[in-house]
Amino acid sequence: MLKSLSISNYALIDQLHMQPSSALSMITGETGAGKSIMLGAVGLLLGNRSDTKVLLHADKKCVIEGVFDVANYGLKEFFDLAELDYEPTCIIRREISPAGKSRSFVNDTPVLLDSLKTLGSYLMDVHSQHDTLQLGEGSYQLSLIDAFAQTQEELKKYKFDFKAFQKAQKSFNELSKKAVELQKEADFNQFQLEELSVLGMKEGEQSELESSQEILENAEEIKVKINEILNLFQDEQFGILQGMSQIQHGMQSLERLAHVFATLKERFQAVNIELKDIEETLGDEDSKVEVDFEKLDETRDRLSKIYQLQKKHGVATVEELMELERELADKVFQVQNLDDTIAAAKQELDQAKIHVADSGKALRKKRQGSFSDFQNSLEKLLAGLGMENSKVVMEHKSIEPTVNGLDEIELLFSANKGSSPQPLKKVASGGEFSRLLFAIKYLMADKMAMPTLIFDEIDTGISGEVALKMVGMMQDISKKHQVICITHLPQVAGQGDLHYFVYKDNSSEKTVSKIKLLDQEERVLELAKMIAGASPSASAIESAKELLRR
Repeated sequence: MLKSLSISNYALIDQLHMQPSSALSMITGETGAGKSIMLGAVGLLLGNRSDTKVLLHADKKCVIEGVFDVANYGLKEFFDLAELDYEPTCIIRREISPAGKSRSFVNDTPVLLDSLKTLGSYLMDVHSQHDTLQLGEGSYQLSLIDAFAQTQEELKKYKFDFKAFQKAQKSFNELSKKAVELQKEADFNQFQLEELSVLGMKEGEQSELESSQEILENAEEIKVKINEILNLFQDEQFGILQGMSQIQHGMQSLERLAHVFATLKERFQAVNIELKDIEETLGDEDSKVEVDFEKLDETRDRLSKIYQLQKKHGVATVEELMELERELADKVFQVQNLDDTIAAAKQELDQAKIHVADSGKALRKKRQGSFSDFQNSLEKLLAGLGMENSKVVMEHKSIEPTVNGLDEIELLFSANKGSSPQPLKKVASGGEFSRLLFAIKYLMADKMAMPTLIFDEIDTGISGEVALKMVGMMQDISKKHQVICITHLPQVAGQGDLHYFVYKDNSSEKTVSKIKLLDQEERVLELAKMIAGASPSASAIESAKELLRR
């Protein structure tokens, strides 16, 4: 329930504050006084897009704030999911800066516009011209039937199955598409795989082969150089090892003569050991190196094949070729097992179709079961609003699965006796549409979450007794829901618990819109003016008093 509404610096509104009744509040005023501007501000509070053109003073920010009592609306789960602080009194604020930046707050916590719009849909239902257009749409009519028939559980089950169906369908379609692509590449992939597999490559093989090739290509010269070095080590008269042996004896003698030479002797021994190890290693390498032209040709041939494949596939290592081989093997495997995979996906899709069809039929059955009651209830309400000959027919057609079910419906309507019901866009006049929409709002008030209903001149095109019946129905709604009605009819305005008057103030440099809560005397005068004009007669004043006594 809306406890208070404050608007500042919005369009023609400098400052405005109102505290509507918890039951039925009326808002009146001349055309252009600012009633629609107020609704625009409420729309911003409920998540509509903003525009800097709405600023009355271009150098100040616009602030719209609504205080709502949400204690009985079961919204704690929504607040928890949105990570918002829950309080029984909820404060929504919308700010628009002169630079055009818009910010939204719920209980002083910044929120995204989508979250604000979702919360707003739980708090208020605003009738506007858009609703009149929306009423002609099949999806909106379907939502009305779902609310009337109380299909929440069936719709929840259907949407769960539909989501599974969509997932299975997407999986099957992707597999089918992939199958076409893989089949096109199958032979080529098989050829490339065999080309790679026949080499039997191993990790690190390329560097080993390149090292082996280097040695084989220079084997003769390597052996000559090794033997030359070994001769320098091993010569009996002038060899390095012989000289090192003599030096070692000399070092030992020096150590005996003076301990200071012990360190030098240890250093020499380390060098001597290293030189002997080098000599032994050279000997081992000499035994390994062999002049083998056949092995060289084999090595060159294998490396050539590796290099060719690397160039062909745009890679630089054997490891990358091996990874490519694994990928090709996986693709070939997929092709070989494609029929089984697609068959399994098709089976899953068929099963999902069965589930979505079953839950869709259950949903349809409950929807169709409510058509007669919906039509009769609506016709009865319309008769009470002066449309005794109206006819409502719910036309149904079965369709392929959609997110809302297997049904497409269209509300057909006829206001006159003898006329065949037609789609709403073709048959209803402004006044008829207003009454039809009001009857639907009345019918759905206890079926849908509509804590606060705002009717914007829903009495357009009607008057007299029909207007009185309509406001009587508003009073019925207001017993359980807060109702705010913007009206131009005195018969309607006189029946509210509170009466607000919107007017233009031209006393300052800029014309501004203001709102005033009328007391009893002011209310009588305003109703009298609505009846007879700016200078109401005594009889008009009496008529106004009579309206307030009803």
